Amino acid sequence: MMWEPSAKSDDPIMIIGGGLAGSEAAYQLAKRGVRVKLYEMRPKKYPPAHRTSKLAELVCSNSLGSDMLSSPAGILKAEMRALDSLIIKCADLHKVPAGWALAVDREAFSEEVTSRISSIPLIEIVIEEVTRIEGGPAIIATGPLTSTALTSSLKEMVGKGFLYFYDAVAPVVLRETINMDIAFYGSRYGHGEDYINCPLTEEEYQRFYEALMNAEVAARHDFEEERFFEGCLPIEVIAKRGRDALRFGPMRPVGIKDPRTEKEPYAVVQLRQDDKEGRLYNMVGFQTNLRWSEQDRVFRLIPGLEEVEFARYGVMHRNIYVNAPTVLDAWLRLKGFKDVFMAGQIVGVEGYVESTAMGLVAALNMFCLLEGLPLLSWPRDTAIGSLLWYLKNANPSSFQPMNINLGLFPPLPQKIKDRRKRCEFIAQKALSSLEVFMKAHENVFCSKHE
Repeated sequence: MMWEPSAKSDDPIMIIGGGLAGSEAAYQLAKRGVRVKLYEMRPKKYPPAHRTSKLAELVCSNSLGSDMLSSPAGILKAEMRALDSLIIKCADLHKVPAGWALAVDREAFSEEVTSRISSIPLIEIVIEEVTRIEGGPAIIATGPLTSTALTSSLKEMVGKGFLYFYDAVAPVVLRETINMDIAFYGSRYGHGEDYINCPLTEEEYQRFYEALMNAEVAARHDFEEERFFEGCLPIEVIAKRGRDALRFGPMRPVGIKDPRTEKEPYAVVQLRQDDKEGRLYNMVGFQTNLRWSEQDRVFRLIPGLEEVEFARYGVMHRNIYVNAPTVLDAWLRLKGFKDVFMAGQIVGVEGYVESTAMGLVAALNMFCLLEGLPLLSWPRDTAIGSLLWYLKNANPSSFQPMNINLGLFPPLPQKIKDRRKRCEFIAQKALSSLEVFMKAHENVFCSKHE
């Protein structure tokens, strides 16, 4: 690829945030000959949960979700591959075993993104905290961990439409410290051996539950009120919903057979590979805000983890997002500003790939604005179009971040009972529609600099 500046790129576009969305946006604009200044405050300043100075650092799970076309997440990834997503390209290069999911070696993945972005002459990486935004052209992709100073500035810009929620990160343990005399490899319903499973008897489960219910959580710092995203609840919050809530949630044993008994255990904790070498495993669904000393005590009550060594404890941090139906237009542009777009999780999507997709969308709309082209209205029957539809049409009074899911796609002309077949039909329709859309906008999608 030839990286050459366009005639309209003398003044660089400001992109704030070097996460998934910001990195994707920078790549997509540079690919089209637009100069970019990518602002990232690390390593000068680290937000909660971040550990490195690399771009596109994954601070929660290392999984990007299902990669099957029989799932909404898989459809979204297929669309992103068709659109030449940098993030998905790097994820594919550094994937690790995770069944039907796309999981990555998080350090190698971030290093790959950083290396590629750094090698593009049209992108200047600026290590500096942006504390205030006066106007554009700019893309705000600061993510859920936006700094306090910039948060204050954004509150002024969006007013009462500014919201927040809390998110939590699961612990990561060293593989060699897991007791494999108790734990065993396997996936649900015998589909591979990509997970390590720690089985619990009823007695062991009840002991764990009581300890968890009485464990001390970490103190919050200047947080207004406790609000969680339903799809990423701390395990201690789930436990408070009832004694069996965990057995129907992250510790559900359905489809898992203990090879020692040939039966389903009473409950199970699954661990998923977190790095390419297979030395690190994260506790699936065990995001938590317990004090670190309590995590040591309580999680070692899980059979197989009695002597486990934690590579990273679970932590909790404030996630920030805007009330998209109120403060953004249909193109992710901040209302009242002609050339300020928002991207990533901060717009009100949930998930790595969803956030990345919004970075791509914002970048392409910025490119259209620079070139004097109409901003893009994505087909409703694509995954990207469905996410944008949700952001524009959701009820502002109850707006919450959303993953891609079947409920966002438009109704099918005919009823298909089988979920897998229904997803595959939607996938075929989405990819076909995307292809037509890209051909209709060749001046946007076929870069003259390729």
